[in-house]
Amino acid sequence: MEEPKHGIRAVHSASTITVYQAYAPEIGLPAARHGRFPATWRRDRMTWVKPSFLWMMYRCGWGTKEGQETVLAIEITREGFEQALCHACLSHYEHGLHPDRATWKRRLRHAPARVQWDPERDLHLRPLPYRSLQLGLSGESAHRYADEWTVAITDVTPLVHEIHALLRDGEPDTAARLLPEERPYPAGEELLAHLRP
Repeated sequence: MEEPKHGIRAVHSASTITVYQAYAPEIGLPAARHGRFPATWRRDRMTWVKPSFLWMMYRCGWGTKEGQETVLAIEITREGFEQALCHACLSHYEHGLHPDRATWKRRLRHAPARVQWDPERDLHLRPLPYRSLQLGLSGESAHRYADEWTVAITDVTPLVHEIHALLRDGEPDTAARLLPEERPYPAGEELLAHLRP
């Protein structure tokens, strides 16, 4: 089956969806230990969450980039995730989707969430011909993400390192078997219509 150009693929259950973030150990380790973000986590800034494990690996370099050494799998409520999508604005102006550039700028300025679509990645972090959702949360959405929507936080750094080591050792098939099992997320057309270019 052909992948849709703009779709959400994720680990999800009937009530939650898993997203990924990478942090310095001083944020990531206490977050995983206590199942919530520590007081030092900044709620007043935009935070980007990624449903795609491999896109997160591309972004954090398999947990090797400075300040991104601890990779977290964060289970959040589907209700919260969908609420953020409903109120999100596309991060760039798209002719035909937005009435005009000024309207888009106004929406973006007031939106508590924003979406960008970046090329999905394969196991070797090469770009694929379809896109993966990145969801930026700010203001009320960032607060609710940290304080209401988060169900569980797991440190998946050991898994990240194991998969990366297998790839370096020339064992991509074994590495692929360890990847989280991401499936198409059942987002109805009304949920993404205002976010698809």
